[in-house]
Amino acid sequence: MQRRHLIAGGIAAATLPSFSFAQGLEKPKATIAVGGKNLFYYLPLTIAEQLGYFKDEGLDLTIVDFAGGSRALQAVVGGSADVVSGAFEHTINMQFKGQPMRAFVLQGAAPQIVLGINPKTMPNFKSVADLKGKKIGVTAPGSSTNVMANYVLAGAGLKPSDVSFVGVGASNGAVAAMRAGQIDAISNLDPVITLLQRSGDLKIVADTRNVKEAEKIFGGPMPAGCLYCPQAFIDKNPNTVQAMANAMVRADKWIQQAGPGDIIKVVPESYLLGDRAIYIDGFLAAQKALSPDGMFPAKGAETALKALSSVDAKIAEAKLDLGAVFTNNFAQKANAKYPKG
Repeated sequence: MQRRHLIAGGIAAATLPSFSFAQGLEKPKATIAVGGKNLFYYLPLTIAEQLGYFKDEGLDLTIVDFAGGSRALQAVVGGSADVVSGAFEHTINMQFKGQPMRAFVLQGAAPQIVLGINPKTMPNFKSVADLKGKKIGVTAPGSSTNVMANYVLAGAGLKPSDVSFVGVGASNGAVAAMRAGQIDAISNLDPVITLLQRSGDLKIVADTRNVKEAEKIFGGPMPAGCLYCPQAFIDKNPNTVQAMANAMVRADKWIQQAGPGDIIKVVPESYLLGDRAIYIDGFLAAQKALSPDGMFPAKGAETALKALSSVDAKIAEAKLDLGAVFTNNFAQKANAKYPKG
């Protein structure tokens, strides 16, 4: 089908009964904002793009990369992007702020975020309480890496204001900041974490790459990377959202069956950060923490709210509708369309 027919179908669908143009994409040209595209946290997005799954669904997407998830969210709030590839908990934060957003397909079954200290600047580290007054590197202030760090700090009786958070991104800049001793600890993801650990520049304190470990830390299933957007975008463009979910579920399933060699062939060379062996190790560590089917766990929103509440009393007191921050409807249809990926 040619694009002009797709566009015409989308326009007609707005004025005629929906069954007439059930497959018409309302917005085939859309923009997804992501914070740290090279991270395994967002690997399904890259796989869907590189293997042509979005194009298979009739989508012509622009994917814009930012230094962290909070920056990607700002792009959608500001109107320069339509959908965020970001951390699930932002949907709760946005409802709290009166800007309803809904997640519609899952990428990560666990946060995959690791908090570790710098052995050079903290050689005598004994417990999380030792981080008081220290500099902690996060992908970007307000991002999921920041939330994870806050949550671990809260468990040790520390407030966010007891430390200094520094945005270091999710690539070579983060590695350089640790090695240069510019930060005392880091909350980040693979491949950054594996790279630092291998070179002796990181001592792990809390690790959510393991689903069971993540559930212990957060007290329940903690959904991570996902695609989410304003509720208004879903209401206006349900077929477009379905097409995105279809592509992402295919990618989720492909990853679960992929070997390290398959991944290396598909991802851009720049993702490897100059070391294929470390990237492979990072993938093997992350693979089980990625969603197998794009579906959100039933109690995931409760866990995310609990995590956010531990660092923000106002959220804890708010009356929020957790059923409105995610939907499995699109992922269910995608699984029906692609039962084997």
